[in-house]
Amino acid sequence: MDETSQKIIDATMSLIRDKGYVATTTKDIARLAGVNECTLFRKFQNKKDIVLHGVSQEKWRAHVTPELFQNVQWELEPDLEMFMNAYMDKITPDFVNLSIGLRAPQLYEETASMIMKVPQAFISSLTEYFRKMEELGKIPHYDFESLAMTVFSSTFGYTFLNASFGPNLTDVGREEFIKNSVKIFVNGIVQK
Repeated sequence: MDETSQKIIDATMSLIRDKGYVATTTKDIARLAGVNECTLFRKFQNKKDIVLHGVSQEKWRAHVTPELFQNVQWELEPDLEMFMNAYMDKITPDFVNLSIGLRAPQLYEETASMIMKVPQAFISSLTEYFRKMEELGKIPHYDFESLAMTVFSSTFGYTFLNASFGPNLTDVGREEFIKNSVKIFVNGIVQK
């Protein structure tokens, strides 16, 4: 990809992160990219085309894959903390805001599968981890996908709310949230 096209993509994705898809105009994109508006249409079909090129680039995706969650100790508490920390390390407030912008109805059909890869990687990895922990005799049998959804929902919720409101919503910091949440999950899992 040439430098001008990359500047256009970077400007577009930054604006969508900050303003949303609908509020981002081609004039805004051209101004931020430092190009003439006509250049946008020589390089790309339309604003949507720019965004689709952007989401295909790793720099504009969180790149959350099952490999991210492989550093397990086969001990429930530190492993759940690792899952939550690994997710929160990758899903920054900027990524949360960008993913909100990518959910615009005009884009959703094309971007949904890319956005869903993040929760799918977390949930499938954690579900498989729980199955293996059962095989090792460390936890009893449960509906492991529901457990994984519970951990993911909590992790996602904290990340989303923190990105949206920062410390204005709660004084509970990330480390405290993870430690307390994991203790609740572990005690709930172990005390069947």
